Amino acid sequence: MVKERARILVVGGGYVGMYTALRLQRKLKAELRRGEIEITVVTPDPYMTYQPFLPEAAAGSISPRHVVVPLRRVLGRCHVVVGEATAVDHAARTATVTTLATADAGRTELLGYDELVLAPGSVARTLPIPGLAEYGIGFKTVEEAIGLRNHVIEQMDIASSTRDPAIRDAALTFVFVGGGYAGVEALGELEDMARYAARYYHNVRAEDMRWILVEASDRILPEVGADMGRYTVTQLRRRNIQVLLGTRLESCADRVAVLSDGQRFPTRTVVWTAGVKPHPLLAATGLPLTDRGKLRCTAQLTVEGTAHAWGAGDAAAVPDVTAAGPGALTAPNAQHAVRQARVLGDNLVHTLRGEPLDTYEHAYAGSVASLGLHKGVAQVYGRRLKGYPAWFMHRVYHLSRVPTANRKARVLAEWILSGLFKREIVSLGSLEHPRAEFELAARGKHPHDPKGSS
Repeated sequence: MVKERARILVVGGGYVGMYTALRLQRKLKAELRRGEIEITVVTPDPYMTYQPFLPEAAAGSISPRHVVVPLRRVLGRCHVVVGEATAVDHAARTATVTTLATADAGRTELLGYDELVLAPGSVARTLPIPGLAEYGIGFKTVEEAIGLRNHVIEQMDIASSTRDPAIRDAALTFVFVGGGYAGVEALGELEDMARYAARYYHNVRAEDMRWILVEASDRILPEVGADMGRYTVTQLRRRNIQVLLGTRLESCADRVAVLSDGQRFPTRTVVWTAGVKPHPLLAATGLPLTDRGKLRCTAQLTVEGTAHAWGAGDAAAVPDVTAAGPGALTAPNAQHAVRQARVLGDNLVHTLRGEPLDTYEHAYAGSVASLGLHKGVAQVYGRRLKGYPAWFMHRVYHLSRVPTANRKARVLAEWILSGLFKREIVSLGSLEHPRAEFELAARGKHPHDPKGSS
């Protein structure tokens, strides 16, 4: 039995937010039924995105709707509020929230709580690079992944339909900035997809396309170790992908990528995957933060020096009690986030029931990365895998981690079907502007109706 009626507010619907609410929902089933507990989840989207599958969604191996998990379905006993938390007054136990209903009117709502779980995640870390805001493409959401897929195929269509060599070269040049998981996997999958699609173009060959990976440090994929990182560079270069280490993007204004080593590439595609930063909400909470803007948390996942506040995942600096030296923090990845969410949920229940808290402890198991169909690298428990075995392990691992049996079955079915049939190479870029044709027709400006509307 809990000590008293408690209102639990979970800010964020990502790994930590969803899994924490799911854990609470299971552990407090009886209390929720009796109305002793109220769990509210505030999230910008009504779904959780399984980000490791974004590269495969961009390549067309997985349907975009199977990369996301609908929160209302899995969190049936929670109150899901689609909106954005903009500030937290922990002393008053209130959070300022902008919902879909209040955004247009410029109003906000105040949500009260007794226990706060802060898991807003992270946002793309950008730099003041000329042209980046106008021409850069992110790769953090399912919308961006599908938009990038449509964009790449559209560039191939542009190159196929012009005789201007400058336009053609710019359309077939693809620049990816950032050598972490997101950049390398997105580049590997999309290059694979575009290489396959080129066989259906009479005047575009795979050799005509130029793929460039720009990384500011001297290595890529640091999570899989230095040897595997060098192996990945070798494999990418064998596919005629330029890997430029120790190089920065200086500008992409006027659709020209200018690099720190002086190289210039006219291009219509600049994909920015150069890291993330803590969500700006954290700065509006008044809670203790690190120099990098993350929540200062304990190994029990409470906010340091603050009662009734909890944090985990990308937004939190959680001590790594398994590390050899002092001061080490857990890595901001899905492997830790999912496990932290379970401990956080358990500790919240322990607090409500007046029980001692558990300590989060997990030794890092390793990393896997896909480099395209049947290609990958992995380092798991000290063992290194390359090529097909690593790619297969990548799929098996993430299939086991994607939430709900429903999504597991759907993803597995799509993988089987993609192995039996040919890739889809259709661009549905018009989905991003679904009313465009209707608006033209309504204004009497449709290109196929020169006389206009009668």
